Amino acid sequence: MTCCLYILVLLISLFFAHPSSAQAEEAAGNLYVTELIGQAVQAQLASEREWHLLLHYRQDMWGGYVSEQDDPGFFMSPDGKIDPQAELNATLKQFFSDELVGRSKQPAQCAFVARYAWLRDRLRFDEHRLPPMACERFERWLADFEAQSITLIFPSAFMNNPASMFGHTLLRVDQKGQTEQTRILAYTINYAADVPPDSGLAYPIRGIFGGYRGYFSTIPYYLKVQEYRDIENRDIWEYRLNFTDHQVTRLLMHAWELGNSYFDYFFFKENCSYHLLALIEYADPTLHLTDQFFLWTVPADTVRLLVAQPGLVSDIAYRPSRSTLIRRKRERLSPQEKELTSQIIQEGVSTKSEAWSQLSVPRQAFVLDVASDYLRYKSETNEAATEYKERNRTLLTARSELRIPSENLPVAPYAQRPELGHKTSRAQMGAGWRNNDSYEEFVVRAGYQDLLDPEIGYTPNSQLELASVSLRHYNRADQFRLERATLANVLSLSPVDSLFHAPSWKINVGMQTIRHNACRLCSNGVINGGIGAAVESHWLTREVYFAFAEGEANYSRAYEERHRIGGGGTAGLLSDLTDRWKVMATGTYLKYALGEKSDDIRWFVGSRYTLTQNWAMKLEYNHRDHDNDVVLSVQAFF
Repeated sequence: MTCCLYILVLLISLFFAHPSSAQAEEAAGNLYVTELIGQAVQAQLASEREWHLLLHYRQDMWGGYVSEQDDPGFFMSPDGKIDPQAELNATLKQFFSDELVGRSKQPAQCAFVARYAWLRDRLRFDEHRLPPMACERFERWLADFEAQSITLIFPSAFMNNPASMFGHTLLRVDQKGQTEQTRILAYTINYAADVPPDSGLAYPIRGIFGGYRGYFSTIPYYLKVQEYRDIENRDIWEYRLNFTDHQVTRLLMHAWELGNSYFDYFFFKENCSYHLLALIEYADPTLHLTDQFFLWTVPADTVRLLVAQPGLVSDIAYRPSRSTLIRRKRERLSPQEKELTSQIIQEGVSTKSEAWSQLSVPRQAFVLDVASDYLRYKSETNEAATEYKERNRTLLTARSELRIPSENLPVAPYAQRPELGHKTSRAQMGAGWRNNDSYEEFVVRAGYQDLLDPEIGYTPNSQLELASVSLRHYNRADQFRLERATLANVLSLSPVDSLFHAPSWKINVGMQTIRHNACRLCSNGVINGGIGAAVESHWLTREVYFAFAEGEANYSRAYEERHRIGGGGTAGLLSDLTDRWKVMATGTYLKYALGEKSDDIRWFVGSRYTLTQNWAMKLEYNHRDHDNDVVLSVQAFF
């Protein structure tokens, strides 16, 4: 018995005296982690650009670093958001663990495949000491793309949605063997804010100040085309990026990582375009794209920047919106054919009518094609979708009986490519005369476009002015003053015709200097909004006539009760005299019934002549309640 007890004690002592294989592996792993961290420190990997791109570090004003990533699960170190070296050390250590990390709940090697690949290549991991893990989810995701190239997609601006007023950008992953006809089946990489459906008025406020989280997602391209082209009527421009296979893989690896996290979404800066540029930078670290944007990131500016990179864009394609397609086809119809098209849309096909029998078979086919395009458009954008689909089904039956193919027509855009337009910010210097006093004026505008600005590259008949400030020096009074300040001045003219009936609308929030009662130069706060209609003609070149019913509220010490609220209307004309010369004239009458009871008669005449892509001259005359103001200025876009 004593002998047995002795042997048992001996075995227990031997067991605890020698580590288990698991303990030995852990000790070896700790030793190798220490070795790798030492190599990384010696090579100063935490200071390299690619590490900063992977973690989205930006240098702060005190010389340190802070990551634009806002998801705590994106970092392996508690100090990872502000300490590149601590994050690199923690990441190396986490590669030895099968602990599930990030939103996707995977081991670090699989959740952060781009980090792992870069550190593996730089430190030459010993696979016996740091075995690579099988990342089946990532490999399956990557294989499904069958990626060959990357295309930047730019849907043009959509004035009826605040999130889309500046346009949008996303990436399309083009597959091997795809044709121009099958590219619509590819997948996209999209970054957008996660906005609840009932956000209401909170949306613009929270969007401006980072109140929403932004996520990357992969969405079939045909769904985005349906949303942008068919429902929102936005032309789409496609820019093929000249990336190698290796660069395409790098981009997808980092996109996988970013799908594992979120950024705080800022409407003006860290938006859809900004973080896509960061993704493109990691694909090709020689590109320095996000550094070009400090206060705001406008999608059109990002397109302009990418096209300016030597050899980066290899091909540009255009997908017209449904409305552009219909309008261009409608331009090819005779007046009689237009009348027939409207009749077919409303009442169906009447093959026995005299007007119909007078058309040749090809013209009959073309008229039916235009009517079918319109009914498809209405079925996708109207609550009465079933009715329009049924009408279109009957029409297509008649169309099939003609037994000739549809004519393949080239469709020219109404708005040119965004990179051909002027830059989005503007400064102007001018001199003028106001009520027997001359002045000099300096105006700076953050963005984006007004009705008299050159339209190339921008949505026609639209205005979106943000953060504009005008300073003047009056010579006789020898006085400097803030003449105008605009927070937002948005206007959308949507010409109506027999097929399209979208309303025009406008809203303006800001201040201006007025002459009223005994006050010669008084600041006047303005909130103005209106709804109206516009029509287009081509009697000279192109003219748009418009009218608004509107309401306005003013606040100023010039008024007897410091405020006045009323309503009235505006009518006007916008005309392209030549490709470079545009004029506009408006007249307004407002009657104020609340606060100071008064009325206001105004008229405006303005003319702009384009000198070059980013230079223009402008002449404006404003009349308002015995106040006359004329100014000639030179404008520079930057």
